[in-house]
Amino acid sequence: MNWLDSVLEILKYTIPIAVVFAFIYFILNNYLEENFKLRSLDLKLQNQQSITPVRMQAYERVVVYLERIAVSNMIMRIHKTGMSSKLLHAEMIKSIRSEYDHNIAQQIYMSNAAWELVKSAKEEMIKLVNTAAHKVNDNADGVELCKVLLDVTMNVEKLPTQIALDYVKKEIRQSF
Repeated sequence: MNWLDSVLEILKYTIPIAVVFAFIYFILNNYLEENFKLRSLDLKLQNQQSITPVRMQAYERVVVYLERIAVSNMIMRIHKTGMSSKLLHAEMIKSIRSEYDHNIAQQIYMSNAAWELVKSAKEEMIKLVNTAAHKVNDNADGVELCKVLLDVTMNVEKLPTQIALDYVKKEIRQSF
């Protein structure tokens, strides 16, 4: 036997081993990739199941905020008999800002566009209350401010709170 026969004898054993090893490697690699994909998908579903209720609560809180800063709701909630327009004005602005501050973390769970509309609604409602307050004498009764606010809102086609509310509701429907 010469060296060529020795090499052929070695190849007779190593080639089948190499083919079997390659086959096992590809099968095992595909199995591990599929297993990884399934685990990743399972993890995403678990995360989604735990985050979805929190996101829904965030949207609910923002909807409540937008409803609470609507002029008619603020009047019903804040105005007390005998309240001056100056005090009513201050309480309305305080309510809009404090409730916004209380709900500011909800932006984490909302789209940037939705949160920008919420912020814009807050600013526009503050402007609306300030504008109405400037039309009323500081010594006037709170009822006068309520009348001016209601008149101003009647002349607006769609209030900023309603625009934001419509967008948030649309986003909720698309997300869930």
